[in-house]
Amino acid sequence: MEQNGESHLKDPLLPATSSASPAGASPRKERKTRKVMFSVRGMSCASCAVSIETVVAGLKGVESIQVSPLQGQAVVQYRPEETDTRTIKEAIEDLNFEVDELQEQEIAVCRLRIKGMACTSCSESVERALQMVPGVKKAAVGLALEEAKVHYDPNVTSRDLIIEAVEDAGFGADPISSGDDVNKVHLKLEGVNSPEDTKLVQSVLEAAEGVNNVEWDTVEQTIKVAYDPDITGPRLLIQCIQNAAQPPKCFTATLHSPPKQREAERNHEIRNYRNQFLWSCLFSVPVFLFSMVLPMLSPFGDWLMYRICNNMTIGMLLRWLLCSPVQFIVGWRFYVGAYHALKRGYSNMDVLVALGTNAAYFYSVYIVLKAITSDSFEGQDFFETSAMLISFILLGKYLEVMAKGKTSDALSKLTELAPETACLLTFDKDGNAISETEISTQLLQRNDVIKIVPGTKVPVDGVVIKGQSHVNESMITGEARPISKKPGDRVIGGTVNDNGCIIVKATHVGSETALSQIVQLVEAAQLARAPVQKLADKISRFFVPTVVVVAFLTWLGWFIPGQLHLLPQQWIPKAMDSFELALQFGISVLVVACPCALGLATPTAVMVATGKGASQGVLIKGGNALEKAHKIKAIIFDKTGTLTVGKPSVVQTKIFSKIPLLELCDLAAGAEANSEHPLSKAIVEHTKKLKEQYGAHSDHMMESRDFEVHPGAGVSAQVEGRLVLVGNKRLMQEFEVPLSPEVEAYMSETEELARTCVLVAIDKIICGALAVSDPLKPEAGQVISYLKSMDISSIMVTGDNWATAKSIAKEVGISQVFAEIDPVGKAEKIKDLQMQGLTVAMVGDGVNDSPALAAADVGMAIGAGTDVAIEAADIVLMKSSLEDVITAIDLSRKTLSRIRLNYVWALGYNVLGMPIAAGVLFPFTGIRLPPWLAGACMAASSVSVVCSSLLLQLYKKPLHVEDAPRPEDGSDLV
Repeated sequence: MEQNGESHLKDPLLPATSSASPAGASPRKERKTRKVMFSVRGMSCASCAVSIETVVAGLKGVESIQVSPLQGQAVVQYRPEETDTRTIKEAIEDLNFEVDELQEQEIAVCRLRIKGMACTSCSESVERALQMVPGVKKAAVGLALEEAKVHYDPNVTSRDLIIEAVEDAGFGADPISSGDDVNKVHLKLEGVNSPEDTKLVQSVLEAAEGVNNVEWDTVEQTIKVAYDPDITGPRLLIQCIQNAAQPPKCFTATLHSPPKQREAERNHEIRNYRNQFLWSCLFSVPVFLFSMVLPMLSPFGDWLMYRICNNMTIGMLLRWLLCSPVQFIVGWRFYVGAYHALKRGYSNMDVLVALGTNAAYFYSVYIVLKAITSDSFEGQDFFETSAMLISFILLGKYLEVMAKGKTSDALSKLTELAPETACLLTFDKDGNAISETEISTQLLQRNDVIKIVPGTKVPVDGVVIKGQSHVNESMITGEARPISKKPGDRVIGGTVNDNGCIIVKATHVGSETALSQIVQLVEAAQLARAPVQKLADKISRFFVPTVVVVAFLTWLGWFIPGQLHLLPQQWIPKAMDSFELALQFGISVLVVACPCALGLATPTAVMVATGKGASQGVLIKGGNALEKAHKIKAIIFDKTGTLTVGKPSVVQTKIFSKIPLLELCDLAAGAEANSEHPLSKAIVEHTKKLKEQYGAHSDHMMESRDFEVHPGAGVSAQVEGRLVLVGNKRLMQEFEVPLSPEVEAYMSETEELARTCVLVAIDKIICGALAVSDPLKPEAGQVISYLKSMDISSIMVTGDNWATAKSIAKEVGISQVFAEIDPVGKAEKIKDLQMQGLTVAMVGDGVNDSPALAAADVGMAIGAGTDVAIEAADIVLMKSSLEDVITAIDLSRKTLSRIRLNYVWALGYNVLGMPIAAGVLFPFTGIRLPPWLAGACMAASSVSVVCSSLLLQLYKKPLHVEDAPRPEDGSDLV
């Protein structure tokens, strides 16, 4: 880039991938092909391979085929809409070859919104139904998130069949997204008035380069286009549609924002439960008044006791008429749920509610019929039990869904961070800005240049190409202080520009932005099932059948002694006989012991914790990582970029031969130019500064060949025809380079100062050395000290030399050090600690840390580290601050503590409620739990568990290093 920062404003930062496409094949078609591998037996020579290739290549839909007679394999690329694997397999078998099962299967992923799940047994039922579908490899169902993520083989099944399986299990299912819909845009069309116009627009879009899929909604007159952001974007798609119109017709396309599905469905669910509860109250309140209140008030009691036919009174008839709509119309959902549950061979909340309410209702109907047909029969109906029970359960579900909606508040706040509009700059051919246009953020494409003025939000991820400012990234990374930004630094979408005007080139848009990735990662974490939830799953499998048995035994335990006149007469309330008393106890047990709260104990806490962690700059990849983190007893820290700032610089140089210093550094930088290691970058930067001091006009590095990285030792390369070795003592020993006493003495002197000594050998002769210093992170000492107070031991493992490693460890307070360790050795050290029974965490940031991050029980990647390290980790510390190691562990401990408390709440209601409902206290105190009150207790248990989880929203970091100066070079970025 030239000094004015404008000459390359329009040059793409990311190269387009279309150049990699074969001639004549559009990227859209390429995306839609699939690959399958067959094992073919019976091939004896090359002519066999040729015959297979000829026959299969002639099949419609086959793009390419490669046959290897030596390996006995055939790899076929085909279009799934025109052929399938069975047809290809049969074509090969027709040539008298034996074809084995598929050796390689393509796995597709789809996410579904599941409707109608009430408790853990419901989610287990959906999971079982999904796993029974042929072709489904893995299925995870989240109760609190009300979602399912399904991995399946598209050659065997489809998304429609998966949805059908969920519906057969008695639940609703709507697709959220699939793996193919990476980037998509919704457009509202005007001027498209006929089927011919529709076909024209659809064909134009499908033919456009980079378009993967086009879906048309004729009712809404909208179109959804999935596209490849490397090749096209929303503005080009809109232009395609407008250009498709032939005068005098005119097509216009504008961005269409469909309502947020999750919010819309949650609001619909809340309204649905509210309306059902209100309708239920409309009938239940009069039933309650006619049953419990008015009979005690004269003259209403006398009027209600007026007999219509034999012993049937007006009150009895009114209660029957008012209760029936509640039982069969409002309560129909419980019948449907119970039917589907029993059909699948399991039981859930709906079964308990249906059993309890039906027992009360139909016994009451029996009482009414006996009263109609007898002038001497006297009995008490329980219509108020049935009606009020349903009302209280619906009230509990209404409060529960409202509370559950708040568990993902942190996530919804993240999704709303991106601004709605952006200021797009247009340039002339000389790179001068000629216009500024305010457009929707959704219309931004890769390589667009945007202007961000002070006080506005950054719309998408990009790189600063002009101007300087400070950007507040607290909403994404949790970093309180604004970060300095200058040309070359990256900015994150959703952050706030503080005090300067900057020009940014977009590098990631749509679902590829850091903000979108964070949301997707947290959603995936919330869907994953924590191991601690297995306890609830095991309990729920036998809980409901056990409750039904206990309820039946409770009824028998009261009914039989009552019939045998073993119960004192004063125990049986007036206007009630022993059968009715026993029935009330049985119904109360059925209702009070619902396992809903048990199923919500873990997922709601995980949802709140992962969302809260994301807002604090700690990304936790699922319940498994969240649970394991609380068991950590040892943490292994990498040194460079983890305990240190990760921005090392050359602080001293030493020459051991007659070679000029600039030449030495030039050769070293030429060898290191291809390395991503922080020490390599320090040497390259030092060389550039030296060239400036010596008046060199070019900062171009020398060309190198045969570049090779020696993990934990250094690099080697041929530079200007000379073998250049840049690294530590071990690298020199590998290449049998002699070390003189002078070199040994300088190394010792450097390492005692906590500096890294980098030796430079040319043609196997050590010509010089560079002393590199990487300052410690200001919070490192406090973090190590705090970890000791948490009874967690800290260990440093580094590829650096022993003297530097010990000096750094002593400075931060780490007693156990392993130095001169390669990446594989780091993973082995972790395994050694695990063999001692310790739960081990690894904190690192580089590519060389990824094996150790994967080997550790909990891998924590520094957010400024490499994508490989972040991919291998279980927890990502977005601020690159070590204090968040403590935050992650503490949040895990608080969450597990909250989950255990939730289990106490959930099981406590059942443990205490069931005996009381069964009448244990009744003989001694006269206290009993009527069925309608039991229903209220059951509803309260679910609400209390969700509210308990919501208290995690109040979580505060245990350690916050206030006065730690952060680097101002953008190194904190994800």
